[in-house]
Amino acid sequence: MIKRIFDIIFSFFGIILLAPILMILAIIIKLDSKGPILFIQSRVGLNNKDFNIFKFRTMKMESDKKGLLTLGNKDSRITKVGYFLRRYKIDEFPQLLNILLGDMSFVGPRPELRKYVNYYPKEDLIVLSVRPGITSLASIEFRNEVELLKVAKDPEAFFIQSIIPKKNRLNELYIEKSSFWFDLKLIIITIFRVITQ
Repeated sequence: MIKRIFDIIFSFFGIILLAPILMILAIIIKLDSKGPILFIQSRVGLNNKDFNIFKFRTMKMESDKKGLLTLGNKDSRITKVGYFLRRYKIDEFPQLLNILLGDMSFVGPRPELRKYVNYYPKEDLIVLSVRPGITSLASIEFRNEVELLKVAKDPEAFFIQSIIPKKNRLNELYIEKSSFWFDLKLIIITIFRVITQ
């Protein structure tokens, strides 16, 4: 209950306080490349239910047709503005709306695509028993995930066979240790990592 109240209050005021910046970013994204301002994609959330996640668009139009995984921070599909947005996690700002709507939380396992959730063994479905989040133990540990995928011989197979299982072990550890104070700790670590990277 405390976690949900925290999510509602801080996402609501976050949207209000960031509104002018979000509008400026929207204009810059529109001027930088063709396409919509937001990237909306179906992800798997709480209780194995699909929802639409919101992000600022950081890639050129129809980039998903060339693959669902981002290969390196300088993937040729990423726009000039998109590179900056991704580096400082600004592309995640629209997810404040997801948090306000109850689809997500500030902290929780990152929501995955249905395609990859279908590879989860039955015991790993426990990660879907909590709201997905903007940050988590796994996202902190795998903050360089796109670089790992870039050097993999088969990025798709590497993601499914190596990264997903390791992420789910961390997500399960988060569920075991989950508390309001642990969430605050992860938020602080995430902010520090973003600022100092």
